[in-house]
Amino acid sequence: MPEITHPGTGSTRLRALKEQGVRSVWFLAASFATLTVFFILLFLLQDALPLFATVSPLEFLTGDTWNPTGAVPSYGIWPLIVGTLLVTLGAMVIAVPLGIGSAVCLAELAPPRVKAVAKPAIELLAGIPSVVYGFFGLIILTDWLRVAFDVPSGESWLAGSILLGVMALPTIISVSEDALNSVPASYREGSLALGATRWQTISRVLVPSALSGITAAVILGMGRAIGETMAVIMVTGNAAIIPDPITNLLSPIRTLTGTLGIEMGEVAVGSTHYHALFGVAVVLLLITLTVNLAALWIMKRIRAGYGTEEQGRHRLRVPGLQRKARLIVGIVLALLVLLILPLPAAAALLVLGAGAVLVHRRLSRANVQHLAFALLWASLGVVLAVLAVILGYIVVNGLPAITWEFLTQPPRDLGRAGGIFPAIVGTLYLVGGAILFALPIGIGAAVYLSEYTRGGRVTTAIRAGIDLLNGTPSIVFGLFGFTFLVIFLNFGVSLIAGMITLGLMILPTIIRTTEEALKSVPASVREGSLALGATRWQTIRRVVLPPAVPGILTGTILSIGRAAGETAPILFTAAVFSTRFLPNSLDDPVMALPYHLFILATTVPGAETQQYGTALVLLVLVVGIYAVAIALRHHSQKKIHW
Repeated sequence: MPEITHPGTGSTRLRALKEQGVRSVWFLAASFATLTVFFILLFLLQDALPLFATVSPLEFLTGDTWNPTGAVPSYGIWPLIVGTLLVTLGAMVIAVPLGIGSAVCLAELAPPRVKAVAKPAIELLAGIPSVVYGFFGLIILTDWLRVAFDVPSGESWLAGSILLGVMALPTIISVSEDALNSVPASYREGSLALGATRWQTISRVLVPSALSGITAAVILGMGRAIGETMAVIMVTGNAAIIPDPITNLLSPIRTLTGTLGIEMGEVAVGSTHYHALFGVAVVLLLITLTVNLAALWIMKRIRAGYGTEEQGRHRLRVPGLQRKARLIVGIVLALLVLLILPLPAAAALLVLGAGAVLVHRRLSRANVQHLAFALLWASLGVVLAVLAVILGYIVVNGLPAITWEFLTQPPRDLGRAGGIFPAIVGTLYLVGGAILFALPIGIGAAVYLSEYTRGGRVTTAIRAGIDLLNGTPSIVFGLFGFTFLVIFLNFGVSLIAGMITLGLMILPTIIRTTEEALKSVPASVREGSLALGATRWQTIRRVVLPPAVPGILTGTILSIGRAAGETAPILFTAAVFSTRFLPNSLDDPVMALPYHLFILATTVPGAETQQYGTALVLLVLVVGIYAVAIALRHHSQKKIHW
C-alpha cells in the first residue's frame, strides 16, 4: 500500500521551501533593474565628484565656455545644456503636430487595411538604428540645408532638430494612439448622437479626454530626443556655443550627449577633463530621469482613474474649459514660435495663424471637417514618406556595394576596400551575449511582477527602477560600462564588457514585453491549476508560461534589433574600427556594424561605397529583425483567443 503524505509532513515543507526559494530568485531578478539604476548613478557621481575640488558646481553648471583642452581649461557646460534644450525643443515642434496628427488619423480615420500597413511601417521607423539616421542626415539633410539656405555648412541646430523629430515620431504616435483608443466608446457615441460632426467629436471630446496620455507621449518623445547621441554628433556641427542670436536655427551647437560621445574616447583617465565628462553625464542622467519621472507621474494618474468615464463627463461639462485649454495652447505655441524663429519670420507665421483662425470661424462645419481630415491624412502621409525616403535612398545607393567579397572579407585600406565580415560577426556576438545575459533576468523579473506581487512600496520601487532604466540614455550605459566593467572590474575593452552593457540596456524591454505577455493569460487558467493542487511555480511553469511564449519571443526579437543597432553603449566598452580577425575569447575587442558605419561616415574620406553598403547591411539586419517581431506578434494575436 503506498504511503500517504499528509499536510504538514516533510514533503509539504520541502515544497513550501522550494516555492519560497523560487520566489526569492525572481525577486532578486526584479530588484536587479532598480539596483542597476542606483549603481549607474553611484559610479557616475564617484567619478564626477573630484571635479568639484577645482571647479565649483555653480561655475560648472552656469559657465559659458566649455574648453577642457585649452591653455587655461574651462569647464562651463551651460552652452551644452542650452544646445541640448534647443535641439530638443526644435524636435518637439516638428514631432508633436505630426505625431499627434498621425495618431488621430490612425485611431479615428484610417480603415483597417491602411492601419495594417501604416502601423508596422511606423514601428519599422522606430527600428532604424540611430547611426543610420545620422548617416542619412550627414549625407543628405545637411547638404540640402547648405544649398537651400546658402550657408557654408548644413550641420546645425535645425539639422539636429529635424532628425531628432523624425526619431521621436514613433514614440509619440504609438503612445498617443493607445491613449485615444482607451477613451470609452460612449464618449464618441454620445457626441455624435448630440449632432456633433466627427471632427468636433475628435477635437472637443476624444483628444481632451486622452490629453493625459498624449502629454505622456510627448514627454517620452522628449526623453528620446534628449538622450540621443550618434545622430546629433553627426549633424549638429558640435560647436560648444550658444547661437547668436538665440533664434539662429542654422548655428552649429553641441549637446550633452554629443560631448560625451566625442571626448570620452580620447581623454586621460583620472584627469580633470575626465571627471568633468562624468559631471556632464550626471547632469544628463538627472535631466532624463526628471523627464521620465514626469511621464511616470502622468501615467500613474491615468491608471489611478484620472481619466474614468464619470470624471471625464464632469470635466467636459466644465464651462469654458475647452476655451481656456485652447487659449493656453495658443499662447504656448506663440511663445515657441517667437523663441525659435527670427522676429520677421515669427511675426509672419503668427499673422498667418491668426488669419487661419479667422477663416476657420467663417467656414461651415463640413468644410472645417474636410480641411481638418486633409491635414490629419497629410500628417500620416509625411511620416510614411520620410520612412520611404530614408529606406529607398539607402537601398538604392547601397545595393551596388553588396558583393560576396564585401560580405565575407575583412576590411582593407581603412575600410575603403575589402568587406565587413568581422563587423557582421562581431555584431552577432554582441547581440547573442546581450540576450543570454538579459533574457533570464528579464523573464524572472516579469514573472515576479506579474505572478507574485500585486502592489506595495517595494513593487512600486521596482517598477519605477525598470521605467527609469528604460529611459536612461544609451551613452550613459556606455559610460557606466566603461567605468564599472572596463576599469573597475578590469575587463578592458572587450566582447564581454559590450555584451553586459548591451544586456543592461535591453533589460527593460524584455521585462515589459514579458510581463504584458503573462498578463494576457486569463486568471481563470491560473485558478484552475491551483484548484487542482499545483503549486504556484508549477502553475507558472506548466500553464502560464507556454501560452505567453509568443509574446516573450516578440520582446526578445525586438531587444535583439535594438542591441544590433546601438552604437553609443559599445563606443568605450567593446568596439574597434578595423580588425582582420574574429575574436578568440570574451576578452578580445570586436568590430560592430554601427560603430564601423560611424567611423566610415565621419573620419574616412573616399569610402562612400563602403558607407552605403555598411548602412544597407545594418538596416536590413535590424529592420528584418523588427519585421519578424511584428509578423510573429500579428500571428500570435490571430492564433490565441481566450
